Amino acid sequence: MNLTTKLEQIKGVGPKTAAQLRSAGLETVGDLLAFLPRRHEDFTNVAPIAELKPGNVTIRARCEKISTRPVRRGLRLTTAVLVDDSGKLNAVWFNQPYRTQQLGASDEYFFFSGVFEYNYGRYQLTNPSAELAKELPVQAERLLPVYRQLRGLKSQTVRKIIEQLRPLMSVLPETLPPSVVAHEALMSRADAISAMHFPRQAGDVVRARERLAFEELFQLILASQLNKIENQKLQGHRIVFEPDVVRQFVSQLPFALTNSQRRAAWDILQDFEHATPMNRLLQGDVGSGKTVVAGIAARQAASAGHQTALMAPTEILAAQHAETLSTLLSPFGVTVGLLVGSVKGVARAALYAQIASGGVDVVVGTHALFQDKVAFHNLGFVIIDEQHRFGVEQRQRLLGKSGVLPHLLAMTATPIPRSLALTVYGELDVSVLNELPGGRKPIKTKLVSPPSRDKIYQRVERELQAGRQAYIICGLIRDNPENDRKSVETECKKLKNSVFGHRTIGLLHGKMKPDEKDHVMQDFKDKKYDILVSTTVVEVGVDVPNATVMMIEDAEQFGLSQLHQLRGRVGRGKHQSYCYLMMSTNNKPSERLREIEQSNDGFYLAEVDMRLRGPGEIYGRMQHGALNLQIATLADTKLIARAQKATQAFIASGENLADYPDLAREVRRNQRLTTLN
Repeated sequence: MNLTTKLEQIKGVGPKTAAQLRSAGLETVGDLLAFLPRRHEDFTNVAPIAELKPGNVTIRARCEKISTRPVRRGLRLTTAVLVDDSGKLNAVWFNQPYRTQQLGASDEYFFFSGVFEYNYGRYQLTNPSAELAKELPVQAERLLPVYRQLRGLKSQTVRKIIEQLRPLMSVLPETLPPSVVAHEALMSRADAISAMHFPRQAGDVVRARERLAFEELFQLILASQLNKIENQKLQGHRIVFEPDVVRQFVSQLPFALTNSQRRAAWDILQDFEHATPMNRLLQGDVGSGKTVVAGIAARQAASAGHQTALMAPTEILAAQHAETLSTLLSPFGVTVGLLVGSVKGVARAALYAQIASGGVDVVVGTHALFQDKVAFHNLGFVIIDEQHRFGVEQRQRLLGKSGVLPHLLAMTATPIPRSLALTVYGELDVSVLNELPGGRKPIKTKLVSPPSRDKIYQRVERELQAGRQAYIICGLIRDNPENDRKSVETECKKLKNSVFGHRTIGLLHGKMKPDEKDHVMQDFKDKKYDILVSTTVVEVGVDVPNATVMMIEDAEQFGLSQLHQLRGRVGRGKHQSYCYLMMSTNNKPSERLREIEQSNDGFYLAEVDMRLRGPGEIYGRMQHGALNLQIATLADTKLIARAQKATQAFIASGENLADYPDLAREVRRNQRLTTLN
């Protein structure tokens, strides 16, 4: 048996089990060894019920009685009485009704591990795991690996299969350069894999996780650094900086640039002067003025005879950019065209001709920009707004519209934590806009519990009476019997028939056709609606300066960064704006809700969100899992810094990556995932 042996050849793995493993992408012995536990249950300190103290505990007990009941829509509560020789204990599980069948069928003993805490007037064990005592290994009081749930397969079954592979773990090949392993004092890969599956003590798991997390980060950072080196070999357009052109443009602006806008513009203009194509990320908090910075660069490109293409994720955002850039650039004879799906027939054909002849200097559009019929005259500069919403292939197609690779500026209003900038975005140079333009007032944010709803409606009404507008955000389009979150369809009807029956209310959600969505959003912008009840489709880019209220229903269901983006839809004009985070219960607010109530700093909140939830979607369609990070977290800034230094040393050493085939394979995979060119 070796690492390429099919799992069907392992004793006890029949066709059904093999199919279940294959559905999780596990086909060979090597795949299964790399399938690491997501956590370890600590059965090294089993305590009698009578001696329990608050905190994380483990007991060996049987279930005397158990039942499940619905508490409210979307929540089922399972309660049990657990018994050992020293006493009894109440246990509770939320939305785990299968516990009734698991625990109630016999007098078998289980190991229960969870949090022992005081709740609802009594001490109880909350959401404990349960392992059948007789199914645990002989050395029962130990650290037990718990694997990700596979369809129809218990952790116990996976453990039994992996037990047979234990001899192979000692001969697993090393995947990191020996110099890196020695310098960082890491465990060998073989020892780390063995310690994850069969730890003898807690310290083994800690050291194994450090080794494996370091390896994942090393692979990711090395990929981005190699991409950057490859990018620096490319040839592009050299656009010479013309101080008078830029100075004249800036002097005509109706406002003063912030210091961060000046720095970002200077970064771009310096990049333009290099023959190597720019590959820069402009990240700025909501309302920080990224479009103006892009306008400065587009003005310089046009003066040098180069066209600019700006791609946005939606028609309304593209139209918004086109309007802003036209206002900024038209006084200098720079023409701006809008290419979106709604431009059809003769008008579309005429625009194609103008783009091909150079009659349009700046072309703003959606995915329509990279259609085969679009031919540019001299494309030198590409701007992609909210670039994480586009796939890698789409970006490549737009960049391919130029005979020579154009300069690329990716813009995002989602602040990116430093740890992401060092890893996934390592191939990009980064400019940051961390100031708001003058005259903007900080948004006042308030957490609201259900009893205070009527008071908030009164505050919303006062804003509407003053001629302002409001957003009300719901997480669902229509009611779902599986949970009790508010839906836009039901909420819109309810508001029209009750407290805001005298107001005009619009409805917006992601299932509507693009033309319908744009029409509703334009009507709201034109003040035809007082209130817009919407899902999170308004999260990015919509600019309605007259809207001063953002009310988010079931706020605890949203991530911190998403709440911050939604809040950023207001506060875009001169009037004071408000964000009300409506909770669905009277429970104590979560840490993330308390953080956003106290801070308007998107960069700070992004770091908090990274710590609380992990990176989530960070690069196009790529999810955290697509990065193949089983162990590493992009919130571990210290380990990232170590891995970054190690990759720099490896590159400087001149060692050949091809000498390490396993490492090279993962690095190439990460290069394909993260590259922009």
